[in-house]
Amino acid sequence: MEPVSRISLLHQEGALKSYFPASRVTRKGEDELIWVGELTPTPLSRSYQTKLHYKRGEFIRVFVIGEKLKLAEGQNTLPHVYSTPLQQLCLYYPPYNEWHTGMFYVHTLIPWASEWLFHYETWVATGKWRGGGIEHRQEPIVD
Repeated sequence: MEPVSRISLLHQEGALKSYFPASRVTRKGEDELIWVGELTPTPLSRSYQTKLHYKRGEFIRVFVIGEKLKLAEGQNTLPHVYSTPLQQLCLYYPPYNEWHTGMFYVHTLIPWASEWLFHYETWVATGKWRGGGIEHRQEPIVD
């Protein structure tokens, strides 16, 4: 497989500002980028404040920040997250190479986060996760 060319964080920032003009983007050169914006998965959904954090050499992370997400009845963790307390979403499976730094955040991670939020709302209403994914361990909420 040919190595993928990383999209410049300057270009990522421009795309984020273009698609989400009301969002905030903080960039430290080509080493780190943080995006904070609102995602509304459907016209009937509430808006969720979401944060994407890329730091060179680290796994890119996406969080729902601000208001804590409710749990479905009888559940003590959120489905398909890396961390329930941090509300760090699991959006793709790294060993399958579904995402890489040659992809724009606005075409991949952010729409995937919105889709995750849609499935989250369905899960809260029904108790069944319909968003697919691979099961993995994560820490439960501690009161």
